[in-house]
Amino acid sequence: MSFNKLTIDDIDLKGKRVLIRVDFNVPVDNGVVADDTRLKATLPTVSKTIESGGKAILMSHLGRPKGQKKPEFSLKPVAEAFGNLLGKEVTFVDDCLGSKATEAVNTMQDGDCLLLENLRFYPGEEKNDPEMAKSLAILADVYVNDAFGAAHRAHASTAGVPLVVQPAVAGYLMKKEIEYLGNAVANPKRPFVAILGGAKISGKIDVISNLMDKVNRILIGGGMAYTFFVAKNYNVGNSLVEKDRIDMAKEILTRAKSSKCQFVLPVDSMIATDIDSSAVNTKSAPAEKIPDGWMGVDIGPKTRSLFREKLADAKTVVWNGPMGIFEKTSFAKGTIEIASILSKITQKGATTIVGGGDSASAVKKAGFTDKITHISTGGGASLEFLEGKELPGVTALTDK
Repeated sequence: MSFNKLTIDDIDLKGKRVLIRVDFNVPVDNGVVADDTRLKATLPTVSKTIESGGKAILMSHLGRPKGQKKPEFSLKPVAEAFGNLLGKEVTFVDDCLGSKATEAVNTMQDGDCLLLENLRFYPGEEKNDPEMAKSLAILADVYVNDAFGAAHRAHASTAGVPLVVQPAVAGYLMKKEIEYLGNAVANPKRPFVAILGGAKISGKIDVISNLMDKVNRILIGGGMAYTFFVAKNYNVGNSLVEKDRIDMAKEILTRAKSSKCQFVLPVDSMIATDIDSSAVNTKSAPAEKIPDGWMGVDIGPKTRSLFREKLADAKTVVWNGPMGIFEKTSFAKGTIEIASILSKITQKGATTIVGGGDSASAVKKAGFTDKITHISTGGGASLEFLEGKELPGVTALTDK
């Protein structure tokens, strides 16, 4: 799949005010950035701008301040953390609109970098308000979107500004994300296996539907497996079940029977009576016989072996969603096992793609980050891409 949008390599940046939408929505604890993965991911685009003699004006959201200026959602600590990674001072501007932003941009020299305050301090960002888009556009000669994690949102900074500022081009991270995910889905080396986990079937229905015609196998884990179990009349005890999705699960199981895609559900589960006590009592149980008073918390040992077998010959793997309540060490075994299997098959030449969010955290926690082909920076965006949806932040960019 060739990327059909202009990229940062297609334009002259020297002396230009380059407005770059980045995804700096990172965890900040007590004024310190707790995970800088997303900051590192956008370094190539910002470095290229600076080295080319452009003025790098960065804008991002952080958290959900709901259109209000809340100090706990300020990007100030992020400017410092990013400056340390960049090896260059990143000036922080404590507003993203109006005279403060304009004056800061007007005093920039070629090769300077600044970060504007949180876009979501204004309600116009999430409403894709044309006036807010124009106010941001005033700061720019060129627009670059490198925020794949926000590409599925039609916001002022992702969909509004590119209508005003041309050319609107993709940064390196955006291009890399779309190419990896796009090639995996459109042109995969086979066998092509999708691993889908997470708590809810409702969030993954469209992904399952879209991938069923494209992949050779779908492996299901996580909380959503129990809704499928109920659809098969299994006893699931107190496990998480989306009662309003049982009919949908039945439809998927029926469709899977006539499809060429192997639809693989867990054969056993790790179960617990209580997920909150410190001394958690767990044991394994067959998928169809979870006793009353117990709940499924992870895939069991037989399922781990089964999934290892189903992944052994895979050439392309897309993984989205953990296999259990991986935040708790007692229930993380299945998720860590998947990360380990993927790292091994990657070494043998398979392309492995982890779709952001919890799966990315799990891979990091398990220590396999550098052993996976590509870890997406966007959970929601990668999911929507896998559903076959257009991403507004990509659609808005200038065609090649």
